[in-house]
Amino acid sequence: MNVPRGVFCPTADDAVAAAQSLGGNVWVVKAQIHAGGRGKGGGVKVAKSLDEVKQYAHQIMGMQLVTHQTGPQGQKVRRLLIEEGADIKKEYYVAALTDRATQKVAMMASSEGGMDIEEVAHKTPEKIIKVFVDPLVGLTDAQAKELAVGIGVPEASQAQAIDTFKKLYTCYMETDASLAEINPLILEGNGNIKALDAKFNFDSNALFRHPEIVAMRDLDEEDPDEIEASKYDLAYISLDGNIGCLVNGAGLAMATMDTIKLFGAEPANFLDVGGGATTEKVTEAFKIMLKNPKVKGILVNIFGGIMRCDTIATGVVAAAKEVKLSVPLVVRMKGTNEELGKKILAESGLPIISADSMAEAATKIVAAVK
Repeated sequence: MNVPRGVFCPTADDAVAAAQSLGGNVWVVKAQIHAGGRGKGGGVKVAKSLDEVKQYAHQIMGMQLVTHQTGPQGQKVRRLLIEEGADIKKEYYVAALTDRATQKVAMMASSEGGMDIEEVAHKTPEKIIKVFVDPLVGLTDAQAKELAVGIGVPEASQAQAIDTFKKLYTCYMETDASLAEINPLILEGNGNIKALDAKFNFDSNALFRHPEIVAMRDLDEEDPDEIEASKYDLAYISLDGNIGCLVNGAGLAMATMDTIKLFGAEPANFLDVGGGATTEKVTEAFKIMLKNPKVKGILVNIFGGIMRCDTIATGVVAAAKEVKLSVPLVVRMKGTNEELGKKILAESGLPIISADSMAEAATKIVAAVK
């Protein structure tokens, strides 16, 4: 696959030497963060002199880059890529992604590549061509040609485009990706097809097969609380609200967050402690939730199937004592050893508010926080 030459720069001071080593008279200075929309946020700049390379490198390195994928807080730029310039005649978009509805791989392409591809998908979906690939057969020449013709690749460049699409598909399959995207794929002035930028998402369940991908993990790009939670096998995602949620099971966690919103408040996190939560896991979950200064109350919602209510209750009591809980806590429990769990909570001497239904739990925590 035809790709531009680039040099990775851990500091802004490395940028000029990187540009000199690439040669030429046009370079691109790119912020390396885990988010799309970098160009619109000011994280990709075309430099036409070494002075501009230096200026842009120092401007971008260390900036808090805000894009539509980072949220308003942005992401700090800690690394740069200096890339050779390209003679861009036309920009296209192409991606391979898992399509659960058809149980096939969707190959999508568009004549409208570049920074506004999300807008294209939203406003003019007819400009996106799709073919569905049977994983047992692979992307056929005919399907690849359908994409190339469909997005208007000139006839002289179609063979290169077909080759690129087939290689992208192979790359997607061999890395156990859930998304492999080239944006933009460009037609150069000389008729060559080149992948100018790319993005990959990997299936986390398949990473045990890919130590080389795991080795590239960049913890600077991840939420520190989410990293901490993963150490204890907790599924945790930070959100913007003020009510912390501790739930067992992803589906119940989603329903709990919806219920909080229904009763007029916002969840501060998604947190699934899983089916085998121990007292230690529950304590760690409380610590992680309470690190967030926005949390003004906690809702624990447990369905005891495999998980026993008394185990959670013991964990909740231990956690509340250890972290010296100072925000309202509502607990709703149903299922295995429910009565024993409720007894442990009642006899703890802690100001725990109990609830029987999800609606009652949500009403009580929203009232307590307000």
